[in-house]
Amino acid sequence: MLTSGQLKAARALLGWDQRRLAKAAGVSLPTVQRMEASDGTVRANVDTLVKVIDALQSAGIELLAEGATSAGGGRGVRLK
Repeated sequence: MLTSGQLKAARALLGWDQRRLAKAAGVSLPTVQRMEASDGTVRANVDTLVKVIDALQSAGIELLAEGATSAGGGRGVRLK
């Protein structure tokens, strides 16, 4: 699962605006805007979600699931 907060934080770490993420993921700008406007877990079709996650991971972002091993515990993002 990906939260809207993780998505925004990942973009911030990369210095990307929404348009840059949309282009990198091959999705529309309104799609990224809707994803980030979600309350909590991002709601999107699986194909779109995979494209966005792949684009972030290809750029060096590691998405952490809740309960994943990390120094601080909990959800978050970090650069690989």
